Amino acid sequence: MSRARLRLLGAAAALALAAAAPFTPALAQTPMDDPLDARDAKRVDRMERVVRELRDIVFKGQKTGAPVVVQPADTDARMAEQANHISDLEQSLTRLNGSLEVTTHELDQARRATAALQTQVKLLSDRLAADEQKAAEVAAAATPPAPVQSVPPDPKAASADAFAQARQLMLGGDYDAAEAAFGAFVTTYPDTPRAPEARYWWGKTLLVRGDYARAASAFIGAIRDWPKTAWAPDAVVELSRALVSLKKPGDACQTLAELGRRYPKAPPAVVNHAAAIRAQAKCG
Repeated sequence: MSRARLRLLGAAAALALAAAAPFTPALAQTPMDDPLDARDAKRVDRMERVVRELRDIVFKGQKTGAPVVVQPADTDARMAEQANHISDLEQSLTRLNGSLEVTTHELDQARRATAALQTQVKLLSDRLAADEQKAAEVAAAATPPAPVQSVPPDPKAASADAFAQARQLMLGGDYDAAEAAFGAFVTTYPDTPRAPEARYWWGKTLLVRGDYARAASAFIGAIRDWPKTAWAPDAVVELSRALVSLKKPGDACQTLAELGRRYPKAPPAVVNHAAAIRAQAKCG
């Protein structure tokens, strides 16, 4: 048995003797030689205080004759209070742990939601980039290419092609298109070597359509310098024909008179055609 327990039993025995017999001064207790450790010493001190309190209560009851009521020691009350306080703290800690678990769960959910949002944002960003790329490709395809600096065509070659096309239209019997083509040639290439001949053929198409005034103007432009070409004698006869249709027989006869002087070796067909027009105009 420990020394502390022996001292507690001795104190309880002394208290019992004091309650059963008249009050006598307490005998001094001889302290034990062996030292106690700090923990046992504190327990002993607490028990000694309790014993002193109990002894005071007993002595008070002996003096007053009142019944002895043993109240719980202040130390026990404080210990009970501390126990209650600890219980409250434990309950508070339990509530805090529950709140912490809820908060942790909500935080995990928020993290998952954030990760999902980040994934959606990345998908939308990729889709937007793809749409922008497609729009750029469509815009690039719709943009017309820059004009290529080409060498201007040779006027002589271009005029030859234009004359050939107009002549082909006339040979094909499309006089309306031939008239437009020869008229465009005369306007576009007025100073080219084939411009007089183009005027001759242009007059032919106008004469077929009955546009005698413009036909006469075209023939005059064709034979202005009395060119030495195969078509020139016929152009003179066609001019006189247009003048007869315009009710100008005198001008027609004068034109036919120039035919023999300018083109004495005209083809027989042209000469015969001139004789017929001369008779129509009643030339003297």
